[in-house]
Amino acid sequence: MKNNDLAFGDLKGGRLIFAAFVLALANFMVVLDMTIANVSVPHITGSLAVSSSQGTWVITSYAVAEAICVPLTGWLAGRFGGVRVFVVSLIGFTCFSILCGLSTSLEMLVICRIGQGLFGGPIMPLSQTLLMRIFPPEKQSQAMGMWAMTTVVGPILGPILGGSISDNLSWHWIFFINIPVGIFCAVAAMRLLKPAETAIAKIKIDSIGLFLLIVWIGALQLMLDLGHENDWFNSTFICALAVITVVGLVTFIIWELTERHPVVNIQIFRYRGFTVSVLSLAFAFGAFFASIVLIPQWVQINLGYTATWAGYLTATMGFGSLTMSPIVAKMATKYDQRALACFGLMILAVATLMRSFWVTEADFMALAVPQILQGFAVPFFFIPLSNMALAAVKPSEMASAAGLMNFLRTMAGAIGASIAITMWDDHSKIARSEMVATLHVDEVQNNLVQKGMSPDSALGYISHLVDQESLTLSANHVFLILSMVFVFAGLIIWLCPKPKPGVGGQPTH
Repeated sequence: MKNNDLAFGDLKGGRLIFAAFVLALANFMVVLDMTIANVSVPHITGSLAVSSSQGTWVITSYAVAEAICVPLTGWLAGRFGGVRVFVVSLIGFTCFSILCGLSTSLEMLVICRIGQGLFGGPIMPLSQTLLMRIFPPEKQSQAMGMWAMTTVVGPILGPILGGSISDNLSWHWIFFINIPVGIFCAVAAMRLLKPAETAIAKIKIDSIGLFLLIVWIGALQLMLDLGHENDWFNSTFICALAVITVVGLVTFIIWELTERHPVVNIQIFRYRGFTVSVLSLAFAFGAFFASIVLIPQWVQINLGYTATWAGYLTATMGFGSLTMSPIVAKMATKYDQRALACFGLMILAVATLMRSFWVTEADFMALAVPQILQGFAVPFFFIPLSNMALAAVKPSEMASAAGLMNFLRTMAGAIGASIAITMWDDHSKIARSEMVATLHVDEVQNNLVQKGMSPDSALGYISHLVDQESLTLSANHVFLILSMVFVFAGLIIWLCPKPKPGVGGQPTH
């Protein structure tokens, strides 16, 4: 408690507001980097001469590395001090941002994105924790409101900034813009946040659990990212990765259940309310993240959108999220949160189903309407599910529960994006072969030649049209499956015990 009093006493007025701004800005930078690369993937793949599915590794590698590091935040802060870890994370994140921008190959870029994710992982939970430490209890809710706003605004501005920078400068600059922000936040944190430093203790690290976590998650993500290129389970390498994933996961679960200081507290799953809420959240976020990765790539490759316009399209969902977040937060205190979550997930299912009818000639508004609808629906599933998950555990287990929830949500996003892009790529080849089998190429080619085209140009034009339509049909197929995932997530939430109003933080078994 002494540490907290010291923090409140040393930071007042302008210094307190400035410290809060620095923490919120650092969080904003990390959240921004989750989505800033989404619309830049076609630029990156074109520059590095790799396929669109390989380009997705730039997004998934960051998400996986961040997911692995989030459960370690508590141990790192306890062992080295929250402010020290926060500053070192900012410096490491900035250094790897520079290396990402200087990357000349996909391999180098993916390795540097992993570095970014590892250092970026602790920044989000620590910025939240340190905000709570520097503000007195009566002002903590306002501080959390400012922090939450950066978390919502980041994913909205990410695609717009990423698109504008990629089109007008080059994709390298989406990483270079972190440099001044990272340096400013690191220097300001060192000077301002010393009073908020946490107590340090020699805490034992579950090194075996951490090793097993990295092994099975790494093997799973490699299997998903490399599977379709290696013909899935016809490849010995993919089969080996599958075995490592399953054996690693089973061993990890057994070890964590018997370890006194586990890196991931799996025993929290004994609460039905937590398990069902987090399962629903993981499925929903996986489908949600898959759609916001797939849409910018489809509109750029297929509809000829620039990265800037793809960013505008992706960001249209942000206005609904910003508007509804405070309203849903109030509604969650009055109404059954299971009903709110189910309502939000069904709206997401409808919005995604609308996308499964998209055509290659679709105009901007036809594409934007499901995005706007999705924006209004996101707070309805995100806020109640998060509240229900944390309200289902004991107060002493809340920090572990929050870490586990963020870990599973981030992992679900990375896995969802990998599977969606793989399905899109694979199904487009099937759709193309089916179209070619029923197409009377000679007849169409002759008609085009009669209109003044050369035979080769006519054939190239037909091939381009077939490619376009096969990618659209494949995207429609993926969206149909994602809409079913949302329905599933919305239905299983009713397996959750009814939350008791006004007992946040009390266990509901």
